[in-house]
Amino acid sequence: MERTFKIFRFDPDKDKRGHYQTFRIDVQPAWTVLDALNEIKWFHDGTLTYRRSCRHGICGSCAMKINGMNVLSCELQVSAITRKEIVVDPLGGLPLLRDLVVDMEPFYKALYDVKPYLINDNPPPDKERPQSPDDYHKIMEATFCILCSACTTSCPSFWADKSYLGPAALLKAYRFIFDTRDEGAADRMDMINNKQGLWRCHTIFNCMDACPKDINITDAISKLKSKVVLEKY
Repeated sequence: MERTFKIFRFDPDKDKRGHYQTFRIDVQPAWTVLDALNEIKWFHDGTLTYRRSCRHGICGSCAMKINGMNVLSCELQVSAITRKEIVVDPLGGLPLLRDLVVDMEPFYKALYDVKPYLINDNPPPDKERPQSPDDYHKIMEATFCILCSACTTSCPSFWADKSYLGPAALLKAYRFIFDTRDEGAADRMDMINNKQGLWRCHTIFNCMDACPKDINITDAISKLKSKVVLEKY
């Protein structure tokens, strides 16, 4: 069947502002939006630029805005889109590099700031550091994050204040603060306990709607707020 794709285009060497280009292509019944973008790039316009890698919803690199919603283009089936015209935009809130590609460095910097790694100065055991199933269950959902940035770039607080850590970084902080094997919780709570951290979140729930892994990010941020209040005040 034929479908119409309206795709945002931007060439930094030629354009001051972006524009849209329309493609009408025949798509197969099982195609995803990423399959359609590949068809356009490979057979219609080789200059179209976007990120993609695994095609299985694991790497997160193909996150983009489709008909106004942040999604993974490798997961969204074209047949599931009822609108006649499929509008494809880059993620919002991050500097635009070209077409559908944004600069992820501000997103990664926020992750670095919350120290996204296990901190434990005790001598390592012969095998792994043990953790009970109940303790792991507290952080299990947070470990599903694939760092696609769909949540952070859907957040109005991040759009308004680029110094805001954003939901992905706060989720990563939660993942280690509530990890019973970690000893860096105090440092991380100092990092997030400010107006550019926890208290910039206004519980809008955009991050949950955008998350391709259905992580309850807002719940994790709420638990962080409770922990900070109980331990600091």
